[in-house]
Amino acid sequence: MRAAGHDRSVTFLLAVVAVVVLLHVYLYWRLVHGVAGGRKWRLAGAVVVALLGAGTLAAFGLRAALSADQTRTLSWVGYLWLVLALYVATVLAVAEVPRAVLRRRVDPSRRRLPRVIAGAAVLVGAGTTGYGITQAASPQLVRREIPLDRWHPALDGFTIAVLSDVHIGAINGRPFLADVVDRVNAERTDLVAIVGDLVDGSVDELGPAASVLGTLRSPAYFVTGNHEYFSGAEQWCEFLPTIGVRVLRNERVAVGRPGGPTFDLAGIDDRTAARSGEPGHGANLDAALAGRDQSRPVVLLAHQPVMVDQAARRDVDLQISGHTHGGQILPLGYVVLLDQPVLAGLTRVGRTWLYVTRGVGFWGPPVRVGAPPEITLLTLRAARPA
Repeated sequence: MRAAGHDRSVTFLLAVVAVVVLLHVYLYWRLVHGVAGGRKWRLAGAVVVALLGAGTLAAFGLRAALSADQTRTLSWVGYLWLVLALYVATVLAVAEVPRAVLRRRVDPSRRRLPRVIAGAAVLVGAGTTGYGITQAASPQLVRREIPLDRWHPALDGFTIAVLSDVHIGAINGRPFLADVVDRVNAERTDLVAIVGDLVDGSVDELGPAASVLGTLRSPAYFVTGNHEYFSGAEQWCEFLPTIGVRVLRNERVAVGRPGGPTFDLAGIDDRTAARSGEPGHGANLDAALAGRDQSRPVVLLAHQPVMVDQAARRDVDLQISGHTHGGQILPLGYVVLLDQPVLAGLTRVGRTWLYVTRGVGFWGPPVRVGAPPEITLLTLRAARPA
């Protein structure tokens, strides 16, 4: 079964290689071949574009073989260039039609207009990337209130801090997570829900960084995300309880305030778990909810929002998810909607509320454009009768 996880990793890497190669061929054609006037300049430009593309591929490919410390600089350079290249290519692609129309009319030399467009694309790309770096560096504190029909009045105001998609790894390390934990502790929440994609690496490598979660002052619960299944999910499920984080794997627990009423907090493995190669892993909502009292409210932790259809059929009151990063790099991130029902925020499916957090960190490029990271504070309220 572990071969399945390896095959998926290889397929993903091949897809990355194809996209990066095509992207850089296009950039060469528009930024170098269409702009440079001499053969030497074109050759020099081709070398630069090839080296930058190779750096991006190395940032993706070497991460599996080297430690976070060894790949930190390469990750910064390779990932940031990738974002810049994507935005530059997007501007160039949008300009293709006006470029074709105007070139013969206003640019007899056929060089001036391509140079203007190329320069504008680089400026827009660099400005957007710089803005995205500043956005990614500091998660916002987002507060939302959610009314639940079956919520006991004595639990009114129960607050859950939601952390998702921290992606501890080559760029986000212990200092970043420590700051997040300090901010959560300052809010004195009733519970902390960590809904997957906590890490991008093994326990041996990243356990010391993740151990800062042990300083959370509120009870903390964790469910796996898809990235845990690239990082030794079973080992993480064994490690987290040693620092005080309860792992919910297709199960539920009674949660509440001391001496008062409780509700069911359920958690399931990630949607990808069954084909990950990890023995015994796989999302099973039926197992998590088996035998529950239908009169009790249930809050479900599930990494991927798409699980809400199953949750709605099983009368779940609230599902809390991450995974999407809110798109992370918009408008490119809208491709997520091909697989997920929403990018971020609060929505309702049947009588089930779904909250999708944009997540705390980032995957790959340390950039957020149009999708700022968030530490989410969900305050649950007893719905008032209509």
